[in-house]
Amino acid sequence: MSEFLATLHPVVLCILVCCAKIIEITIQSLKTCMMVKGQRLKAAGLGFIECTIWGLVISTLIGTLGDNFVLLIFYCLGYATGLFLGSTIENKIALGTSNLELIANDKSTEKITAYLRENNKGYTVFEGHGSTDKMNMIFIVLPRRETPKILKGIRASCDNQVFVAVSEVSKYAGGYGLVK
Repeated sequence: MSEFLATLHPVVLCILVCCAKIIEITIQSLKTCMMVKGQRLKAAGLGFIECTIWGLVISTLIGTLGDNFVLLIFYCLGYATGLFLGSTIENKIALGTSNLELIANDKSTEKITAYLRENNKGYTVFEGHGSTDKMNMIFIVLPRRETPKILKGIRASCDNQVFVAVSEVSKYAGGYGLVK
């Protein structure tokens, strides 16, 4: 492999290194997200592809990166771009499950629960007390890819009179519409 790379024009080599690093790190980012979300088999497959790219292309260049500043810059540019691209792709495919915790007054709670029922989403409401008034806490667990749409609908249904905290769920069992 190193003989082939030595025959390439330096500009082509820099672009090849950058592109390979972008692909490798994008895959690495997705693999890490999948591991955290419990998708071990998919993560292992991506890990194999990532390791193959690193083994065939990048590891050949490691010894020469310190001697060639321009190549090092393209290597680092590929790494940074791969991180950005990987996190952007993961955000678009929205792996996993979200937990929405809403705090709202009685009037907003009625509007929010009506919206959730119309959209066939399960929820649990707890009564509580805020610093000045009675408040309700509404818990919703749903696929992460549905979260933006549901949040937009919730905010619209109660004129944005709700406090929202969103977190990720690593494991769950049972519940309305959810079995895992």
